[in-house]
Amino acid sequence: MGSLVFAFLSPQYRDGEGFFRGNVCFPIALAIALFLVGYGSSKSWKETAFWLALILVGQAAAVQLIDAGQVIRYPHYRPFMTLISASPWFVSVIALQAIFVLIGLRGRFNKIKSWVSGNFNSWQFAGLVFCFFVTSATVSRDTGLYIQEIPLAGFIQFINLINIVIAVWAIPEPVVLLWRTRMERLSRSASRGKWKFDPVAIAAAIFAAILAGVLSFFVYERHPHLGDEVAYLYQARYLASGMLSMPVPVPLEAFNLDLFDFDTQRWYATPPVGWPLVLSFGVILNADWVVNPVLSGMCVLLTFLLVHELYDRQTARLTVSLLALSPWHAFVGMSYMTHMSALAFALLAAVAVVWSGKNRSTFLALVGGMATGMVGMIRPLEGAIMGFLLGLWVIGIGRKRLKLTGILAWILGISFIAVAIFYYNHLLTGDPTKFPIMVWADKYMGVNSNAFGFGPERGSGWPIDPYPGHSPLDAIINSNLNITAINAELFGWSTGSLILILLFCFWLKFRGADWQMAIMLAAVYITHFFYWFSGGPDFAARYWFLMVVPCVVLSVRGVQELSARLDRNQRTAGILNLRALAAAIFLSLISIIGFTAWRSIDKYHHYLKMRPDVRHLASEYRFGKSLILIRGEQFPDFASAAIYNPIDLQAEVPIYAWDENPNLRLRILQAFRDRPVWIVNGPSLTNGGFQVVEGPLSVDVVLQRK
Repeated sequence: MGSLVFAFLSPQYRDGEGFFRGNVCFPIALAIALFLVGYGSSKSWKETAFWLALILVGQAAAVQLIDAGQVIRYPHYRPFMTLISASPWFVSVIALQAIFVLIGLRGRFNKIKSWVSGNFNSWQFAGLVFCFFVTSATVSRDTGLYIQEIPLAGFIQFINLINIVIAVWAIPEPVVLLWRTRMERLSRSASRGKWKFDPVAIAAAIFAAILAGVLSFFVYERHPHLGDEVAYLYQARYLASGMLSMPVPVPLEAFNLDLFDFDTQRWYATPPVGWPLVLSFGVILNADWVVNPVLSGMCVLLTFLLVHELYDRQTARLTVSLLALSPWHAFVGMSYMTHMSALAFALLAAVAVVWSGKNRSTFLALVGGMATGMVGMIRPLEGAIMGFLLGLWVIGIGRKRLKLTGILAWILGISFIAVAIFYYNHLLTGDPTKFPIMVWADKYMGVNSNAFGFGPERGSGWPIDPYPGHSPLDAIINSNLNITAINAELFGWSTGSLILILLFCFWLKFRGADWQMAIMLAAVYITHFFYWFSGGPDFAARYWFLMVVPCVVLSVRGVQELSARLDRNQRTAGILNLRALAAAIFLSLISIIGFTAWRSIDKYHHYLKMRPDVRHLASEYRFGKSLILIRGEQFPDFASAAIYNPIDLQAEVPIYAWDENPNLRLRILQAFRDRPVWIVNGPSLTNGGFQVVEGPLSVDVVLQRK
């Protein structure tokens, strides 16, 4: 209790504005660990409680050694000697964890060695160890630092892997038997059920939506943090007003934003229109920040339906339980990014196609086609992937073939959305085949800079782009960036999130639906291999987000195969070995504090200095019908304020304009002479929040200044 009170009251765990820092997660984890040990001390599972507490504290200490923060960079452990001098306390905690684990390994080592030798041949074990270590650290430009980081990151993962093995090994046999009996009863009840949705699926969906919503409200502050998100939300706002574009603002330079284009009469956002169209419904309800959290809950329900059809209820339940606890899923769900909506429509399309084949329903085939088309309207590349893979199911490859009217209905559904996409392109670019985003990229980044495939002209020159252009070497580096991100954020496990997938893959126990999951992973990977950008360090491997469900499913299959190998004499078919199941659930629950809470606070609160301060300043200072000159950079300073501009710049509400230089300021003042003027410094100038410098001033007073 004292540790918890200290965490909430001590100023060292808060920033200058009173919000928590990422380091607050350690004392909170310590408090929970002490409670767990104390509460479990009188229970039969007290030894398990100790080992779980050790994992929690160890992970909470390990993440404090990572350089991430609120800037665009991939997370890396600091160099070891730097850690020794700068973070000796956290290094000591990890060292202490390692000592306890080595002590706990005594008496168990020979049994573990025997089990490993009985379940892996030499190539399987060597491959597993190699993949386990190489995915533990993200590649660096400095090869020397990367070579130093791999042993440290791999060691931390390995210690936690042995730790969780000891923890579940220590579960008393009576507890195992008790919970196995309950699971058998639950399994029998589920097998008799006719209802598609069961309590586990509903609870998981509600939890996922609430988790994403809480993060969106408190951490993301209901405010876009990336330039992409600003464009999406702005586009959603004018779509909600019934407009496909806006009049060109005067002066344009004072209001223009990244990913926006213009001609003589129109000004518009260039990203694909699908996600802004979905987001516009939230804008209409004045709840745009709720859309992705709701979609995250829907994705959990749709995942249950799909996995239940492809596998069974037990697999579906465990899949949605782990998906709901996934940090990757939660962080995308809290954002304003496109990926959750693309996943939702992809899952809807898959479920509709499966049900259409099962029920011979033409209507469901039409729904599946339209949902597939919507994936393309949101993210064209992902739409192509889903169209190809679901097309195989539609014609009977991998699933029962749809009847002829169903096939035609599926094609019609896709065609209907495709026509809408082409018509939208025609209205904005004059060419149905030219997407506005591609025209924008050619215009501002260079011809073919955003094109698919390899070539020296590909790319934007961003620091996080490995090399100029795009080549197979770039693609391999991008692969490392995304695979290691998934290893960290799929589940947030201190053992690495890919461990169960690796086990399952090296055991080569694939069956029908497993191959379909693997094909989905391969399709997403191969397609993006030929695209120049990895997606960056925001929201893990966000360009690969369609992988999240197959990754979770194959992890569950890893649990099932591990269960079978741990209990060869299992009496009841289909009942998981409790220890294997407990390991996955324990690690996911621990990661809520050990990883998800830390990552959300450390990285995403005021990420890239994007802040909603002007929303509060407008109320505090009663800006009203005023002109607010925003000083600083276009991003993040003006971009943070611009999203609060009205669609109609003549509306009697605050107008935010970028005060880039004196010449532009003069043009702004001439365009808005009837408004009082406020001058506000942005975060890049204050190194904090937005600050009102002066106001209200008359336009004439400001004009008289040099």
